[in-house]
Amino acid sequence: MKKRLIKILAWIIGLPLLAVALLAAYIAIFGFEDLINAGPDRASLSDEEAQIEVTTIAGGLNHPWSLAFLPDGRMLVTERIGQMRIITTNGQVSKPIEGLPEVGAKGQGGLMDVILDPAFDTNNMIYFSYAESDPQEEAKASTAVARARLIFTSQTTAKLDDVEVIFRQVPKVEGWGHFGSRLIIDDDGYLFITLGERFDYKERAQDLDTTLGKIVRIHRDGTVPADNPFVDVEGVLPEIWSYGHRNIQGADLHPVSRELWIHEHGARGGDELNLIGAGKNYGWPVITLGRDYTFAKIGEGTHKEGMEQPLYAWDPSIAPSGMTFLKYDHFGWQGDILIGSLAHKRVIHLRVVSDDVVEETHLLGDRGKRIRDVREGPDGTVYVLTDDKNGEIWRVTKAP
Repeated sequence: MKKRLIKILAWIIGLPLLAVALLAAYIAIFGFEDLINAGPDRASLSDEEAQIEVTTIAGGLNHPWSLAFLPDGRMLVTERIGQMRIITTNGQVSKPIEGLPEVGAKGQGGLMDVILDPAFDTNNMIYFSYAESDPQEEAKASTAVARARLIFTSQTTAKLDDVEVIFRQVPKVEGWGHFGSRLIIDDDGYLFITLGERFDYKERAQDLDTTLGKIVRIHRDGTVPADNPFVDVEGVLPEIWSYGHRNIQGADLHPVSRELWIHEHGARGGDELNLIGAGKNYGWPVITLGRDYTFAKIGEGTHKEGMEQPLYAWDPSIAPSGMTFLKYDHFGWQGDILIGSLAHKRVIHLRVVSDDVVEETHLLGDRGKRIRDVREGPDGTVYVLTDDKNGEIWRVTKAP
């Protein structure tokens, strides 16, 4: 009887220890953003909700991450598990496209962004980012970017040819969090790649001999432009465009100024919207508006000479995902920003005047779905990707 009682007590005591162990494992893989940053909303669902109509275009997608529109209106969609599909305008989902490289689909890693080359009509070139494991040490990984030709074998089947890796984040490190990663090609044809600092390596966001926590700028063949800000600085990687970033999962060009805007995850609070300038330092982890997940102070404070301040910030965090500037006036919101929120499971609408955010409202929060990406369609309507094993694509239009 005594032995049985001891076993029961040991089992009861072991339950909280098991919970702590499971929590530690979750944090090691995914980070804290989605677990902790689901505090009270800054803005409730807005009256704009009555002005929109939502239609589900497609479903059954495994954690869809990004969407690119093909010239004929079909969509190229990535799934985090390492698959890419074509979705027709009437919602038919293709089989996975053949020819992708091996993708490290674990934790926050996987197949991420996809964009078309500006000359896609003539060269069929696409670019995509993904987590790439170290072939010698599988526990290590980093973000990689490849380009390839998308060859259609029918209306709903395709393959990738001439796949070439044009960028690899260095160094590869252990862990499966904070890969970034968004791809933007500007009006001059340069490719910007946003990169996370890989969570456990935040101090390296300030080091200029690594691309952890950086935005890089390269030519579309992977070579480095001669006018990059650090191209002639000894000991600095020449592809670096800006640094001091945490985990950038949203980026777009301002529709008028054509400057690069991004957002990045904070820790407990401190998600930031930033206007990016060549060679600038955005502070992480020396300055931040957030605190550590233990509530401890991070770095030196909120301001430091030589480090940029955000245009806008969130506390508590929203865990931001994809973002888009609205270039058309379908909703009467031309020039505004839409951002997906993983934590609050809604779309954030920021009204923008020049370089100032003047109002924040929330949309689609009654649907209970984590939002992974938000894209403006070629007709000015909005497409939203939900982040789960049965991920959906929603088309958002102005209500009749």
